[in-house]
Amino acid sequence: MAFSTQDSEEALSEINITPLVDVMLVLLVAFIVTIPVINNAVHISLPKTVQTTPPDLDKPVTVSVDKDSRVWLDRRQVPVESLERELLALKAARPDVALQLQGDETAPYGPVAKTMAAIEHAGITHLSVLTAQQ
Repeated sequence: MAFSTQDSEEALSEINITPLVDVMLVLLVAFIVTIPVINNAVHISLPKTVQTTPPDLDKPVTVSVDKDSRVWLDRRQVPVESLERELLALKAARPDVALQLQGDETAPYGPVAKTMAAIEHAGITHLSVLTAQQ
């Protein structure tokens, strides 16, 4: 009893591409893994420095507006009308003065706006507005 197989003269009509796809996926994974390593492989010789301490900066001055619309300059109550004069004198003594503005959340907008206008007219450019974190 003889089993008949395909005729040896007849060509194969199908090509099995499963091994080809497996090899291509392995190569794709290999490239994806090596590309970040290649991009970060720049060798740079960084210069050496000596660690120094930063210069002592002057403590910032605090301007506060409380809920009763009173203005305080470093814990000293100042009338709103004379605040600009005080700030001009402060700027003359310390040209790079930094201000921190604290406004009570219940303070009216007007006194806070007048305080900010006085700071601007005094020519002080370093201003931080302090708020509470939630």
